[in-house]
Amino acid sequence: MDSLVLTSLCPPTVAFSIIQNISLVKVYVLKRPHVDQFLQRMGELFECVLFTASLAKYADPVTDLLDQCGVFGTRLFRESCVFHQGCYVKDLSRLGRQLNKTLILDNSPASYIFHPENAVPVVSWFDDLEDTELLSLLPVFEELSEADDVYAKLQQLRAP
Repeated sequence: MDSLVLTSLCPPTVAFSIIQNISLVKVYVLKRPHVDQFLQRMGELFECVLFTASLAKYADPVTDLLDQCGVFGTRLFRESCVFHQGCYVKDLSRLGRQLNKTLILDNSPASYIFHPENAVPVVSWFDDLEDTELLSLLPVFEELSEADDVYAKLQQLRAP
């Protein structure tokens, strides 16, 4: 989720409340620039699954705000991750999809340590409103969407 939104306890753009322990906490959400355009295009090219190491009680309402077009047909939360060496890892084999046709976009290499050959890394985003990272990734994903085997295509794209 941190690749696409920034959440804080200070007001940026959109807010929602969650119950944390026994208190109600207001959380503010700032969308990464161009995230709506990016998600819309990803939904046209791929079956999109949200796979986050965040807890469902937090990530579900954030995703509701983020995914206005319903791009994410499936949502997986921390409960679906594997706790490995102090990190929550997204084990893509749990998706039940062909791994040679599966991609993961993430800002944390620890999250995809089991499947680095499926990863499209994205730089972390904090609050740069001039950020164009998602726009720069669109041609990469468009090319990957035409590949029969993402391993070979990613290897080709990573070559110097």
